[in-house]
Amino acid sequence: MEQGVTWYEVLGVLPGAEPHRLRREYEARSGLLRPEMIAGAPSNVLTAVTRAQDRLDSAWQVLSDPAARRCYDQEAGLRRAGGGLDGPGPGPIQTGFDPDDLGPAGEMLADVASPVLVLFGGRVRRPQRRGPAAVPDVRGLFTGTCREVARRHGLEVTAVRLTERPMPVEGLVVSQDPAPGARCRGARLTVQVWHPPFRNPS
Repeated sequence: MEQGVTWYEVLGVLPGAEPHRLRREYEARSGLLRPEMIAGAPSNVLTAVTRAQDRLDSAWQVLSDPAARRCYDQEAGLRRAGGGLDGPGPGPIQTGFDPDDLGPAGEMLADVASPVLVLFGGRVRRPQRRGPAAVPDVRGLFTGTCREVARRHGLEVTAVRLTERPMPVEGLVVSQDPAPGARCRGARLTVQVWHPPFRNPS
């Protein structure tokens, strides 16, 4: 998994999610990538769809196997060796909401929500930022995960919608600027986002 993105985020769930929730989110996100949903999409979208499906399949492979999931949780620092989940940490996000779908109101809401405070054992700490970090590779991620990963890297996201008449579902990141690996501090990450288009029933 790319640094800074958890398998839970790829599926859009919290680390303590029940197996049925993992399956439901895996199937929902994979459903947005089905051939009939992407029919006629340009090649750059098809590349992002392939990347997204690979990430979803890898996340499902690890998290659907209880032993592999326990091992992953320990290695990722999400579970103590004794068994319990650690405190909420800076990672996973809730999905189903894309501030871009609300226009200017969504941008204001995203700005208010960005200085998230994280609760650890009764104390409140702000996420710590170190020097310029490498820009993460968010291509092939859904927009909720993209925003969370960018926030942790100190980046503000500007989304450019590629679909003229999009379905009201979470978008898929097709491309990004700056490119993955670039070093920057306090920069803006511009992403091109594709949504499955509305299709006229025939």
